[in-house]
Amino acid sequence: MNLNLPILYSFRRCPYAMRARLALWQSGVTVELREVVLRAKPAELLTTSPKGTVPVLLLPNGQVIEQSLDIMLWALAQSDPHHWHPAPLVAEQLALISQHDLEFKPLLDRYKYPERHQELSASEHQKNAMYWLLENINHRLEQYTHLIDNQLRLSDSAIAPFIRQFAAVDQSWFQQQAPQALQVWLTQFTESELLAAVMGKYPAWQAGAATWYFGQHKSTL
Repeated sequence: MNLNLPILYSFRRCPYAMRARLALWQSGVTVELREVVLRAKPAELLTTSPKGTVPVLLLPNGQVIEQSLDIMLWALAQSDPHHWHPAPLVAEQLALISQHDLEFKPLLDRYKYPERHQELSASEHQKNAMYWLLENINHRLEQYTHLIDNQLRLSDSAIAPFIRQFAAVDQSWFQQQAPQALQVWLTQFTESELLAAVMGKYPAWQAGAATWYFGQHKSTL
């Protein structure tokens, strides 16, 4: 066993954890993966990060990275072979991701859990989220195949897991209402080999259990 690997606490379906795994995979960094059951969080996770949410990356030097975007940036700082985050695009990508996280994510939550946000109907929450996508995402996809240009970048992988979640709430409605450019981009993501690679199922981790590795080079360990 390689005891000098970073340890990633993750939850397969969480979009924050998903985008962290996407960047780790593309960077070629291998980690020890600890799949968390959110209703029974292991004590080791809470000791590492008292906030108790995923993803959390524990580095061999003891540094803890608790935010998904920070994990993405750390991974790509180690290696960025596919040019996800080149210097000329840093400001634009980070601005778009920040706008998404601050504006779209709350709209998504209201749409997913309308019973918690009864100031508007479920349909109104749905329309508000779609309007945001039309104004801030779709117009980009009418110019390029991806959010920044014609290549998959950091911003696509940071944002797509949340729009995937939005589309899944009512797939029939999304297919009827979402513009073609948005649907094509999302389909490229959901049907990609990259997403399939990071969505493998792992048993829930507990102390003393078998060690699972995550990364393109895990088979060499």
